[in-house]
Amino acid sequence: MATLADSRSAEAINPTAQELIARARAMIPALKTRARQCVADRNVPAETIAEMQDAGFFRILQPKRWGGYEMHPNVFFEVQKALAEGCMSTGWIYGVLGCHPYELALFDSQAQADVWGDDNAMLVSSTYQPVGKVEHADGGFYLSGHWGFSSGSLHSGWVLLGAIVPPAKEGEAPDMRTFLLPRNDYRIDPESWQVFGLQGTGSHDIIVDRVFVPEYRTHRAVEGFLCTNPGQRENDGPLYTLPWAQVFIRSVSTAAFGGARAAVGAAMAIMESRISTNTGKASKADPMLHAAISAAHTQALEMELTLKASFEELMDLAERGEAIPMETRARFAYQSSTVVRRLARLVDEMVQLLGGRAIYMSSDIIQPWLDLNAARAHVANDPNNRTADVVGTMLGQPPAFTFM
Repeated sequence: MATLADSRSAEAINPTAQELIARARAMIPALKTRARQCVADRNVPAETIAEMQDAGFFRILQPKRWGGYEMHPNVFFEVQKALAEGCMSTGWIYGVLGCHPYELALFDSQAQADVWGDDNAMLVSSTYQPVGKVEHADGGFYLSGHWGFSSGSLHSGWVLLGAIVPPAKEGEAPDMRTFLLPRNDYRIDPESWQVFGLQGTGSHDIIVDRVFVPEYRTHRAVEGFLCTNPGQRENDGPLYTLPWAQVFIRSVSTAAFGGARAAVGAAMAIMESRISTNTGKASKADPMLHAAISAAHTQALEMELTLKASFEELMDLAERGEAIPMETRARFAYQSSTVVRRLARLVDEMVQLLGGRAIYMSSDIIQPWLDLNAARAHVANDPNNRTADVVGTMLGQPPAFTFM
Protein backbone atom coordinates (compact mmCIF):
# COMPACT_ATOMS: atom_id res chain seq x y z
CA MET A 1 0.00 0.00 0.00
CA ALA A 2 1.26 3.49 -0.84
CA THR A 3 2.07 5.60 2.21
CA LEU A 4 2.20 9.31 2.85
CA ALA A 5 5.90 8.92 3.64
CA ASP A 6 6.43 7.50 0.15
CA SER A 7 4.60 10.52 -1.27
CA ARG A 8 6.77 12.97 0.68
CA SER A 9 9.99 11.25 -0.35
CA ALA A 10 8.94 11.52 -4.00
CA GLU A 11 8.50 15.30 -3.65
CA ALA A 12 12.21 15.94 -4.00
CA ILE A 13 12.28 14.50 -7.53
CA ASN A 14 9.09 16.09 -8.85
CA PRO A 15 9.51 17.55 -12.35
CA THR A 16 9.29 21.29 -12.92
CA ALA A 17 6.48 22.92 -14.87
CA GLN A 18 8.86 23.51 -17.78
CA GLU A 19 9.88 19.84 -17.81
CA LEU A 20 6.27 18.64 -17.87
CA ILE A 21 5.31 20.98 -20.71
CA ALA A 22 8.42 19.95 -22.68
CA ARG A 23 7.50 16.27 -22.21
CA ALA A 24 4.01 16.96 -23.56
CA ARG A 25 5.35 18.79 -26.59
CA ALA A 26 7.79 15.96 -27.26
CA MET A 27 4.82 13.58 -27.55
CA ILE A 28 3.14 15.52 -30.37
CA PRO A 29 4.75 13.62 -33.29
CA ALA A 30 3.85 10.23 -31.79
CA LEU A 31 0.29 11.38 -31.08
CA LYS A 32 -0.11 12.56 -34.67
CA THR A 33 1.10 9.17 -35.89
CA ARG A 34 -1.41 7.34 -33.67
CA ALA A 35 -4.34 9.72 -34.24
CA ARG A 36 -6.04 7.84 -37.06
CA GLN A 37 -5.91 4.55 -35.17
CA CYS A 38 -7.20 6.34 -32.08
CA VAL A 39 -10.22 7.50 -34.07
CA ALA A 40 -10.76 4.09 -35.68
CA ASP A 41 -10.60 2.31 -32.31
CA ARG A 42 -12.79 4.95 -30.63
CA ASN A 43 -10.27 4.85 -27.79
CA VAL A 44 -6.92 6.43 -26.93
CA PRO A 45 -4.22 3.71 -27.17
CA ALA A 46 -3.10 2.12 -23.92
CA GLU A 47 0.45 2.99 -25.00
CA THR A 48 -0.41 6.69 -24.93
CA ILE A 49 -2.01 6.44 -21.50
CA ALA A 50 1.10 4.66 -20.19
CA GLU A 51 3.36 7.38 -21.62
CA MET A 52 1.26 10.11 -20.00
CA GLN A 53 1.41 8.22 -16.70
CA ASP A 54 5.19 7.84 -16.96
CA ALA A 55 5.55 11.53 -17.77
CA GLY A 56 3.67 12.43 -14.57
CA PHE A 57 0.88 14.34 -16.33
CA PHE A 58 -1.94 12.87 -14.23
CA ARG A 59 -0.21 13.98 -11.02
CA ILE A 60 -0.21 17.71 -11.78
CA LEU A 61 -3.45 18.44 -9.86
CA GLN A 62 -3.15 15.49 -7.45
CA PRO A 63 -2.43 16.26 -3.76
CA LYS A 64 1.17 15.91 -2.61
CA ARG A 65 0.04 13.64 0.20
CA TRP A 66 -0.95 11.09 -2.46
CA GLY A 67 2.16 11.38 -4.59
CA GLY A 68 0.93 14.28 -6.70
CA TYR A 69 2.63 17.53 -7.64
CA GLU A 70 -0.17 19.91 -6.53
CA MET A 71 0.82 22.43 -9.20
CA HIS A 72 -0.67 25.61 -10.59
CA PRO A 73 -3.62 24.73 -12.90
CA ASN A 74 -2.00 26.62 -15.78
CA VAL A 75 0.69 23.93 -15.90
CA PHE A 76 -2.07 21.34 -16.36
CA PHE A 77 -3.70 23.35 -19.13
CA GLU A 78 -0.42 23.93 -20.99
CA VAL A 79 0.20 20.17 -21.01
CA GLN A 80 -3.35 19.60 -22.24
CA LYS A 81 -2.97 22.04 -25.12
CA ALA A 82 0.23 20.35 -26.28
CA LEU A 83 -1.30 16.86 -26.17
CA ALA A 84 -4.39 18.08 -28.04
CA GLU A 85 -2.21 19.56 -30.77
CA GLY A 86 -1.02 16.02 -31.49
CA CYS A 87 -4.48 14.46 -31.10
CA MET A 88 -7.49 16.34 -29.79
CA SER A 89 -9.13 13.15 -28.46
CA THR A 90 -6.01 12.49 -26.39
CA GLY A 91 -5.97 16.07 -25.11
CA TRP A 92 -9.67 15.82 -24.27
CA ILE A 93 -9.42 12.68 -22.17
CA TYR A 94 -6.28 13.99 -20.50
CA GLY A 95 -8.26 17.09 -19.49
CA VAL A 96 -11.09 15.01 -18.08
CA LEU A 97 -9.14 12.21 -16.40
CA GLY A 98 -6.40 14.61 -15.31
CA CYS A 99 -8.74 17.01 -13.52
CA HIS A 100 -10.42 14.26 -11.50
CA PRO A 101 -7.55 14.02 -9.00
CA TYR A 102 -8.55 17.58 -8.13
CA GLU A 103 -12.15 16.66 -7.43
CA LEU A 104 -11.16 13.49 -5.60
CA ALA A 105 -9.01 15.66 -3.33
CA LEU A 106 -12.25 17.38 -2.26
CA PHE A 107 -13.91 14.11 -1.21
CA ASP A 108 -13.76 12.67 2.29
CA SER A 109 -10.27 11.37 3.09
CA GLN A 110 -11.54 7.77 3.22
CA ALA A 111 -12.76 8.03 -0.38
CA GLN A 112 -9.31 9.20 -1.43
CA ALA A 113 -7.77 6.22 0.39
CA ASP A 114 -10.20 3.85 -1.32
CA VAL A 115 -9.02 5.02 -4.75
CA TRP A 116 -5.35 5.80 -4.17
CA GLY A 117 -4.43 3.69 -1.14
CA ASP A 118 -3.13 0.74 -3.16
CA ASP A 119 -2.36 2.61 -6.39
CA ASN A 120 -1.90 6.37 -6.36
CA ALA A 121 -1.79 6.34 -10.18
CA MET A 122 -5.40 5.08 -10.42
CA LEU A 123 -7.46 6.91 -13.05
CA VAL A 124 -11.10 7.93 -12.60
CA SER A 125 -13.59 8.75 -15.37
CA SER A 126 -16.87 10.62 -15.00
CA THR A 127 -20.23 11.63 -16.36
CA TYR A 128 -21.99 14.32 -14.39
CA GLN A 129 -25.35 14.10 -16.11
CA PRO A 130 -27.84 14.15 -13.19
CA VAL A 131 -29.75 11.13 -14.46
CA GLY A 132 -29.17 8.60 -11.69
CA LYS A 133 -31.94 7.27 -9.48
CA VAL A 134 -31.04 7.64 -5.79
CA GLU A 135 -32.58 5.88 -2.79
CA HIS A 136 -31.71 6.71 0.80
CA ALA A 137 -30.15 3.90 2.85
CA ASP A 138 -28.38 3.52 6.20
CA GLY A 139 -24.92 5.01 5.86
CA GLY A 140 -25.36 6.03 2.26
CA PHE A 141 -27.49 5.52 -0.85
CA TYR A 142 -28.54 3.04 -3.49
CA LEU A 143 -27.74 4.29 -7.00
CA SER A 144 -29.10 3.11 -10.35
CA GLY A 145 -29.04 4.55 -13.84
CA HIS A 146 -27.69 4.82 -17.36
CA TRP A 147 -25.26 7.67 -18.11
CA GLY A 148 -23.63 8.77 -21.38
CA PHE A 149 -20.37 10.52 -22.23
CA SER A 150 -17.82 8.95 -19.85
CA SER A 151 -14.57 9.92 -21.57
CA GLY A 152 -11.64 7.59 -21.01
CA SER A 153 -13.79 5.11 -19.13
CA LEU A 154 -11.98 2.04 -20.50
CA HIS A 155 -8.74 3.27 -18.92
CA SER A 156 -10.25 3.94 -15.50
CA GLY A 157 -10.83 1.83 -12.40
CA TRP A 158 -13.42 4.15 -10.84
CA VAL A 159 -16.12 6.51 -12.07
CA LEU A 160 -17.77 9.73 -10.85
CA LEU A 161 -21.51 9.84 -11.58
CA GLY A 162 -23.98 12.69 -11.22
CA ALA A 163 -27.38 12.30 -9.57
CA ILE A 164 -29.89 14.29 -7.56
CA VAL A 165 -30.58 13.03 -4.05
CA PRO A 166 -34.29 13.39 -3.27
CA PRO A 167 -35.26 15.07 0.01
CA ALA A 168 -35.11 12.75 3.01
CA LYS A 169 -37.85 14.75 4.69
CA GLU A 170 -40.79 16.74 3.40
CA GLY A 171 -39.87 20.36 2.81
CA GLU A 172 -36.14 19.74 2.28
CA ALA A 173 -34.49 20.64 -1.01
CA PRO A 174 -33.05 18.09 -3.46
CA ASP A 175 -29.28 17.70 -3.25
CA MET A 176 -27.09 17.44 -6.37
CA ARG A 177 -24.16 15.07 -5.73
CA THR A 178 -21.38 13.20 -7.47
CA PHE A 179 -21.16 9.50 -6.60
CA LEU A 180 -17.83 7.63 -6.64
CA LEU A 181 -18.03 3.96 -7.69
CA PRO A 182 -15.38 1.25 -8.19
CA ARG A 183 -15.14 -0.66 -11.47
CA ASN A 184 -16.98 -3.72 -10.09
CA ASP A 185 -20.08 -1.61 -9.44
CA TYR A 186 -20.81 -0.51 -13.01
CA ARG A 187 -20.77 -1.68 -16.63
CA ILE A 188 -19.37 0.10 -19.68
CA ASP A 189 -21.15 -0.15 -23.03
CA PRO A 190 -18.22 -0.07 -25.51
CA GLU A 191 -20.53 0.20 -28.54
CA SER A 192 -22.37 3.32 -27.41
CA TRP A 193 -19.82 5.89 -28.63
CA GLN A 194 -20.64 6.31 -32.36
CA VAL A 195 -19.98 9.99 -33.18
CA PHE A 196 -18.52 12.20 -35.93
CA GLY A 197 -15.81 13.88 -33.86
CA LEU A 198 -13.75 13.24 -30.72
CA GLN A 199 -14.24 9.57 -31.55
CA GLY A 200 -11.01 8.60 -29.81
CA THR A 201 -12.18 9.84 -26.42
CA GLY A 202 -14.06 6.58 -25.86
CA SER A 203 -16.84 8.44 -24.07
CA HIS A 204 -18.91 5.32 -23.52
CA ASP A 205 -22.14 4.82 -21.57
CA ILE A 206 -22.03 3.77 -17.91
CA ILE A 207 -24.72 1.46 -16.51
CA VAL A 208 -25.39 0.91 -12.80
CA ASP A 209 -27.84 -1.65 -11.45
CA ARG A 210 -28.75 -0.53 -7.92
CA VAL A 211 -25.50 -0.56 -5.97
CA PHE A 212 -24.80 0.80 -2.50
CA VAL A 213 -22.63 3.93 -2.30
CA PRO A 214 -21.50 5.00 1.18
CA GLU A 215 -22.10 8.59 2.17
CA TYR A 216 -18.38 9.38 2.28
CA ARG A 217 -18.06 8.46 -1.41
CA THR A 218 -20.31 11.32 -2.45
CA HIS A 219 -19.46 14.96 -3.13
CA ARG A 220 -22.13 17.62 -2.76
CA ALA A 221 -22.29 20.20 -5.54
CA VAL A 222 -23.04 22.93 -3.01
CA GLU A 223 -19.76 22.17 -1.19
CA GLY A 224 -17.86 22.51 -4.47
CA PHE A 225 -19.62 25.82 -5.08
CA LEU A 226 -19.05 27.20 -1.58
CA CYS A 227 -15.51 25.74 -1.38
CA THR A 228 -16.33 23.96 1.89
CA ASN A 229 -15.31 20.46 0.80
CA PRO A 230 -14.49 17.77 3.40
CA GLY A 231 -11.21 16.93 1.66
CA GLN A 232 -9.85 20.41 2.38
CA ARG A 233 -9.19 19.31 5.97
CA GLU A 234 -6.26 17.19 4.79
CA ASN A 235 -5.55 18.79 1.42
CA ASP A 236 -5.28 22.27 2.85
CA GLY A 237 -3.12 24.00 0.22
CA PRO A 238 -4.45 27.09 -1.60
CA LEU A 239 -5.00 25.05 -4.77
CA TYR A 240 -7.91 23.12 -3.24
CA THR A 241 -9.76 26.25 -2.14
CA LEU A 242 -10.67 27.08 -5.73
CA PRO A 243 -14.25 26.44 -6.90
CA TRP A 244 -14.24 22.94 -8.38
CA ALA A 245 -16.32 23.99 -11.39
CA GLN A 246 -13.72 26.57 -12.48
CA VAL A 247 -11.21 23.75 -12.90
CA PHE A 248 -13.61 21.35 -14.62
CA ILE A 249 -15.09 23.72 -17.19
CA ARG A 250 -11.61 24.67 -18.35
CA SER A 251 -10.72 20.98 -18.75
CA VAL A 252 -13.36 20.60 -21.48
CA SER A 253 -12.57 23.82 -23.35
CA THR A 254 -8.76 23.81 -23.32
CA ALA A 255 -8.26 20.86 -25.69
CA ALA A 256 -9.80 23.08 -28.37
CA PHE A 257 -6.69 25.25 -28.38
CA GLY A 258 -4.56 22.26 -29.35
CA GLY A 259 -7.07 21.29 -32.02
CA ALA A 260 -7.01 24.82 -33.42
CA ARG A 261 -3.19 24.84 -33.47
CA ALA A 262 -3.22 21.60 -35.44
CA ALA A 263 -5.79 23.04 -37.85
CA VAL A 264 -3.76 26.20 -38.43
CA GLY A 265 -0.66 24.11 -39.13
CA ALA A 266 -2.61 21.95 -41.57
CA ALA A 267 -4.06 25.01 -43.33
CA MET A 268 -0.59 26.49 -43.73
CA ALA A 269 0.72 23.24 -45.24
CA ILE A 270 -2.14 23.06 -47.76
CA MET A 271 -1.77 26.75 -48.60
CA GLU A 272 1.93 26.37 -49.39
CA SER A 273 1.39 23.86 -52.18
CA ARG A 274 -2.19 24.24 -53.39
CA ILE A 275 -2.94 25.67 -56.84
CA SER A 276 -6.58 25.53 -57.94
CA THR A 277 -7.06 23.23 -60.92
CA ASN A 278 -10.05 25.35 -61.97
CA THR A 279 -8.73 28.90 -61.63
CA GLY A 280 -4.99 28.32 -61.63
CA LYS A 281 -4.66 30.58 -58.57
CA ALA A 282 -2.18 29.74 -55.82
CA SER A 283 -3.62 29.59 -52.28
CA LYS A 284 -0.47 31.19 -50.88
CA ALA A 285 -1.44 34.35 -52.78
CA ASP A 286 -5.07 34.32 -51.58
CA PRO A 287 -5.67 37.30 -49.27
CA MET A 288 -8.93 35.85 -47.97
CA LEU A 289 -7.17 32.66 -46.87
CA HIS A 290 -4.42 34.75 -45.30
CA ALA A 291 -7.09 36.64 -43.37
CA ALA A 292 -8.74 33.42 -42.16
CA ILE A 293 -5.44 31.89 -41.02
CA SER A 294 -4.41 35.14 -39.32
CA ALA A 295 -7.72 35.33 -37.48
CA ALA A 296 -7.55 31.73 -36.29
CA HIS A 297 -3.94 32.03 -35.14
CA THR A 298 -4.11 35.39 -33.38
CA GLN A 299 -7.58 35.11 -31.87
CA ALA A 300 -6.72 31.71 -30.41
CA LEU A 301 -3.68 33.30 -28.76
CA GLU A 302 -5.88 36.08 -27.37
CA MET A 303 -8.25 33.55 -25.84
CA GLU A 304 -5.35 31.56 -24.41
CA LEU A 305 -3.95 34.66 -22.73
CA THR A 306 -7.37 35.51 -21.30
CA LEU A 307 -7.90 32.09 -19.75
CA LYS A 308 -4.32 31.93 -18.49
CA ALA A 309 -4.78 35.29 -16.78
CA SER A 310 -8.03 34.09 -15.20
CA PHE A 311 -6.26 31.27 -13.35
CA GLU A 312 -3.41 33.55 -12.36
CA GLU A 313 -6.03 35.75 -10.71
CA LEU A 314 -7.83 32.78 -9.12
CA MET A 315 -4.63 31.37 -7.65
CA ASP A 316 -3.50 34.80 -6.47
CA LEU A 317 -6.75 35.20 -4.53
CA ALA A 318 -6.50 31.64 -3.19
CA GLU A 319 -2.93 32.13 -1.99
CA ARG A 320 -3.98 35.31 -0.19
CA GLY A 321 -6.91 33.46 1.40
CA GLU A 322 -9.46 35.79 -0.20
CA ALA A 323 -12.89 34.81 -1.50
CA ILE A 324 -13.40 34.91 -5.27
CA PRO A 325 -16.17 37.38 -6.16
CA MET A 326 -19.21 35.84 -7.82
CA GLU A 327 -18.99 38.37 -10.64
CA THR A 328 -15.46 37.15 -11.35
CA ARG A 329 -16.51 33.51 -11.27
CA ALA A 330 -19.41 34.16 -13.64
CA ARG A 331 -17.17 36.05 -16.05
CA PHE A 332 -14.47 33.38 -16.08
CA ALA A 333 -17.03 30.60 -16.63
CA TYR A 334 -18.54 32.53 -19.53
CA GLN A 335 -15.17 33.18 -21.13
CA SER A 336 -14.30 29.49 -20.96
CA SER A 337 -17.69 28.52 -22.43
CA THR A 338 -17.13 30.65 -25.57
CA VAL A 339 -13.78 29.15 -26.56
CA VAL A 340 -14.88 26.01 -28.43
CA ARG A 341 -17.57 27.68 -30.52
CA ARG A 342 -15.29 30.60 -31.45
CA LEU A 343 -12.44 28.30 -32.45
CA ALA A 344 -14.78 26.02 -34.42
CA ARG A 345 -15.98 29.03 -36.44
CA LEU A 346 -12.42 30.23 -37.08
CA VAL A 347 -11.30 26.81 -38.29
CA ASP A 348 -14.42 26.50 -40.44
CA GLU A 349 -13.49 29.75 -42.19
CA MET A 350 -10.13 28.24 -43.14
CA VAL A 351 -11.66 24.96 -44.35
CA GLN A 352 -14.06 26.81 -46.65
CA LEU A 353 -11.14 28.53 -48.40
CA LEU A 354 -8.94 25.48 -48.92
CA GLY A 355 -10.95 23.95 -51.75
CA GLY A 356 -11.34 20.28 -52.53
CA ARG A 357 -7.97 19.37 -50.98
CA ALA A 358 -9.38 19.95 -47.51
CA ILE A 359 -12.48 17.77 -47.70
CA TYR A 360 -10.73 14.39 -47.91
CA MET A 361 -10.57 12.39 -44.69
CA SER A 362 -6.83 12.11 -45.37
CA SER A 363 -6.50 15.89 -44.96
CA ASP A 364 -4.85 16.85 -41.68
CA ILE A 365 -7.35 19.67 -41.12
CA ILE A 366 -10.48 17.52 -41.17
CA GLN A 367 -10.11 15.68 -37.85
CA PRO A 368 -9.47 18.85 -35.79
CA TRP A 369 -12.41 20.48 -37.58
CA LEU A 370 -14.67 17.55 -36.69
CA ASP A 371 -13.35 17.42 -33.12
CA LEU A 372 -13.96 21.11 -32.52
CA ASN A 373 -17.52 20.86 -33.79
CA ALA A 374 -18.16 17.80 -31.60
CA ALA A 375 -16.74 19.59 -28.54
CA ARG A 376 -19.41 22.28 -28.89
CA ALA A 377 -21.98 19.78 -27.64
CA HIS A 378 -20.64 19.72 -24.08
CA VAL A 379 -22.91 21.69 -21.76
CA ALA A 380 -19.92 23.58 -20.34
CA ASN A 381 -19.12 24.86 -23.84
CA ASP A 382 -22.51 26.53 -24.36
CA PRO A 383 -22.23 30.24 -23.45
CA ASN A 384 -26.01 30.57 -23.45
CA ASN A 385 -25.98 28.81 -20.07
CA ARG A 386 -23.81 31.57 -18.62
CA THR A 387 -25.21 34.88 -19.80
CA ALA A 388 -27.85 35.29 -17.09
CA ASP A 389 -25.24 34.91 -14.35
CA VAL A 390 -22.80 37.30 -16.01
CA VAL A 391 -25.44 40.04 -16.13
CA GLY A 392 -27.04 39.08 -12.81
CA THR A 393 -23.78 39.18 -10.83
CA MET A 394 -22.91 42.50 -12.46
CA LEU A 395 -26.16 43.75 -10.90
CA GLY A 396 -25.24 42.27 -7.53
CA GLN A 397 -27.69 39.38 -7.76
CA PRO A 398 -26.83 35.85 -6.57
CA PRO A 399 -26.02 33.38 -9.36
CA ALA A 400 -28.71 31.07 -10.63
CA PHE A 401 -26.30 28.52 -12.12
CA THR A 402 -24.06 27.34 -9.30
CA PHE A 403 -21.70 25.23 -11.41
CA MET A 404 -19.13 27.99 -11.78
